[in-house]
Amino acid sequence: MASNLKRRNFLRNSLLVASGIVLAPNFISCKDDDDIFDIPDNTTEKNFDLGVASFDPTNSQVIIWTRYSTQEVSTKLIWQLAKDANFKNIVRQGQVETDATRDYTVAIEVKDLAQNLKLYYRFVNVEDKATSPVGETLTFGTDLSEIKLAVASCSNYAAGYFNVYDAMNQSDADVVVHLGDYIYEYGENIYGTFRDPEPKGEIITTDDYRKRYRQYRSEKPLQELHRKKPFICVWDDHEVTNDAYIDGAENHQKDEGDYGVRKASALQVYREYLPNTTNLQNDAIIYRKLQLGNLIDLIMLDTRIVGRDKQLAYADFTSATGAIDAAAFQQAWLDPNRTLLGSNQKTWFKNEMTSSSSAWQIIGQQILMGKMLIPAELLALFGRPEFAVALGELTQIKGRLLQNDPTLTPEEIARVKTVVPYNLDAWDGYFAEREEVLATFKDKKVVVLAGDTHNAWQSDLKTASGEKVGTEVATSSVSSPGFESFVGAQGAEQLAGALQLLIDDLNFANLVDRGFMKLTVTAGAVKTDWTYVDTITDTNFSVVVKNTLTV
Repeated sequence: MASNLKRRNFLRNSLLVASGIVLAPNFISCKDDDDIFDIPDNTTEKNFDLGVASFDPTNSQVIIWTRYSTQEVSTKLIWQLAKDANFKNIVRQGQVETDATRDYTVAIEVKDLAQNLKLYYRFVNVEDKATSPVGETLTFGTDLSEIKLAVASCSNYAAGYFNVYDAMNQSDADVVVHLGDYIYEYGENIYGTFRDPEPKGEIITTDDYRKRYRQYRSEKPLQELHRKKPFICVWDDHEVTNDAYIDGAENHQKDEGDYGVRKASALQVYREYLPNTTNLQNDAIIYRKLQLGNLIDLIMLDTRIVGRDKQLAYADFTSATGAIDAAAFQQAWLDPNRTLLGSNQKTWFKNEMTSSSSAWQIIGQQILMGKMLIPAELLALFGRPEFAVALGELTQIKGRLLQNDPTLTPEEIARVKTVVPYNLDAWDGYFAEREEVLATFKDKKVVVLAGDTHNAWQSDLKTASGEKVGTEVATSSVSSPGFESFVGAQGAEQLAGALQLLIDDLNFANLVDRGFMKLTVTAGAVKTDWTYVDTITDTNFSVVVKNTLTV
């Protein structure tokens, strides 16, 4: 016997998902006996080849997502959200229509839900007698004493298996926070040779980006993680192309067409596959705040696309003889007008920090915020045989300096105190704006999340005057290579130890392993466990926690 679904008056006509997210407000009582969906009992799980997913859970809302595989011009799907996996206690339901203009994806934003719910959801195509897998999601509650976040970044299909996603799914995390580089844009044999990307060439067009997302979402570890846990996402650069900024990117050339067209295509497809709750009419704006219980104001930033000025490069200040014009570089580096966030986002962010009243302000963003200033001589030697010798000498000098060795010469002290940012693509390249942002952290309990580098880091966040105003925890990658790909595992371990000594605000680094962070948040503390897998080239793997920090 078929089960009946009441369809509410304001959804009497199916909604066409031309773009963006369908908003589903609270349903009202309805007694229209002819207003019924008939769901056959003989449906089978098919045609939902990329599974289901949910996004942006808060205390009162969540987004549910799927994609339907069909050759039809358009297709109608019934969606259900329930308190039980058998869908006997349905909370919300409706019908939606989708088509090729959004690659047959569907995203339903369900608002005004009760707090602290465990929820199940599914999609059904009655005409095809097809049903999706059953997804699991939640709303948070203000009475929660603990929330657990799994934090990930940098998943490169070509570089290895997604074992880290499998490990995250096996964890007890409530929600996944993905900090970007969810996909990579490169073609085959460019950045990873373990597996071939689809399509084989670099992705540039809307169709290219859709094919790449479909390949990633066909991976069972990622698909199952999406089914079991809701995601909160921001993009980094590779969702468009490497080292992106507001009006260009390192990996975009003139023969690849107009950058604005490429960026628009990339962001459109990102929205199709990774929807979020903010600015439904503007695909370029993704920054937003999500309240998780009364423990966390999770502030998600865009440090890449919406406002970033082009990155500085040391090469732009280097003469033909190899000499760096230090004065010109410093003037550009300290320019107060240089921006990473853009004026609108920066104003919004400062206001959110000022008004935040949750126990913790956790900032989800892409790049390292901590000051990573290294001895200047190392910058020119990286990749050369002399690097290891200089690194050894500098660590010895820094160790003696910390012990107040009176025999140190002024020249030796200058070697370790003459420091420069090693990565101008991070917050280090935007000095003045970082100081402006750090000033808003005072008198708050701030933890900043970072990804991007493929390595794990932990730093104190200090102002230029040396005042600590927050803590940064940065995750390793899902599969993209870290420093071990340049200097080997042993060399990366030695480098990590040396950097911890040489960089004043850095407390530890792991430059070898792939993994994720699990944050356990209570009113009184945030505990971070850096969790790693032992391989990404074999689907049999083990999981280990190597670093732990409690703030």
